[in-house]
Amino acid sequence: MEYIVINQCTNLKEKEYTKYFNQIYKKTKKILKLEKKYSLSIIFVDDQMIKVINRDYRQLDKATDVISFAALDNAQSFELEQAEIELGDIFISIEAIERQALEYQHSIQREASFLFTHGLLHLLGYDHQKKADEDVMFSLQDTILNDINNK
Repeated sequence: MEYIVINQCTNLKEKEYTKYFNQIYKKTKKILKLEKKYSLSIIFVDDQMIKVINRDYRQLDKATDVISFAALDNAQSFELEQAEIELGDIFISIEAIERQALEYQHSIQREASFLFTHGLLHLLGYDHQKKADEDVMFSLQDTILNDINNK
């Protein structure tokens, strides 16, 4: 997987947040039996910016922790014959990472890993609008993160 990290925050140490992303991607690819090469962008923003994005694109005028914008509309699109398939963009709020890490009493790396995994699954077509879909997606998140070495 190739990913581009775009930092729109000051004083961000990217490796602190992205340390486990390759492990997560490889495990996700194995579990979901994905055979193609994929690329995506990860954009780190603050609460103010993610609130604007949430308001403009989802009509929810509040900050959130992660928002994904898939480049492909449905699972059939993954069958395209391309050398590398662009999945889309994951916007993650740095302030949410820090706040939620404290709230859930785990590390910043663990929270960043969770939000990246959540966003990645959205880019791969998973959702949690219905209870059955939520159960599938959240179970996958747990399985993917289960043995990733962050606390």
